[in-house]
Amino acid sequence: MVAYGRKNELAFLGTYFMFSFIATAHAASEAGIHVVLKPYIVGELFGVPLTATLITTWITMLLLIVGTFFVSRKPALIPTKIQSIAEMVVGGVYEYMSNVLESRILAQRYFPIVITIFIFVLALNWIGLLPGVTAVGLYHDGHFTPLLYPAATDLNITVAFALIAFVTIEVAGVVALGTFKYLGKFINFHSPLAFVLGIIELISEIARLISFSFRLFGNMFAGKTLLVVTMFFIPYLAPVPLYAFEVFVGFIQAFVFAVLTLFFIKVAVTEPH
Repeated sequence: MVAYGRKNELAFLGTYFMFSFIATAHAASEAGIHVVLKPYIVGELFGVPLTATLITTWITMLLLIVGTFFVSRKPALIPTKIQSIAEMVVGGVYEYMSNVLESRILAQRYFPIVITIFIFVLALNWIGLLPGVTAVGLYHDGHFTPLLYPAATDLNITVAFALIAFVTIEVAGVVALGTFKYLGKFINFHSPLAFVLGIIELISEIARLISFSFRLFGNMFAGKTLLVVTMFFIPYLAPVPLYAFEVFVGFIQAFVFAVLTLFFIKVAVTEPH
């Protein structure tokens, strides 16, 4: 009975992906190539524009919260396979952070934010790739406006993640070294050379906002554009391997974002020379 139920679930998922993929490809071929940098505005909420990418982000947050609640509600004393894999992954990440930060206390302090960034960015990237996501929407004045759209293709979303990472890094440095010692990394009057190096370090620190934001945005936007173009010229079959590649890219981008956050925290908490 269990095996039969699993076969039914796999058949349902396969049917969903097949028809959703066909619907997406058909919509792309019918509507033509339409790529814009500006996020799709669905409506307004208390005077604030409500975009398709923001709705996707909210739905992803809800799914993660509900999923976390059910997964962690009743951990088994004798762990199941899924629980064992989850504990192994979490333990491995924690040990890796302990080695990088050279402190279990620091690893315990910053583990939640780093793993949350990874899981959240990964979920946004993969949910944005689900077939049929961009095919659901509304027609207004002859123009199609999707209700859902890959969140990482919106620069506002990636800038928000960059700000979270940036603030975390700076706070980590201040907490570990103290305000004046940490600022001494960037403002140093001991010598002209030290002053110039401090200014360069300050510029590179601020530049992280740009690199964090545009790295994620550029890769995911380019991937989405490539899929749209491929669906328009060679629909139904050619996009399949590209989808698989974009799934891999989504994972790599989430991993890079989280690991860079970790490494920059390490740099921030290191004593200045």
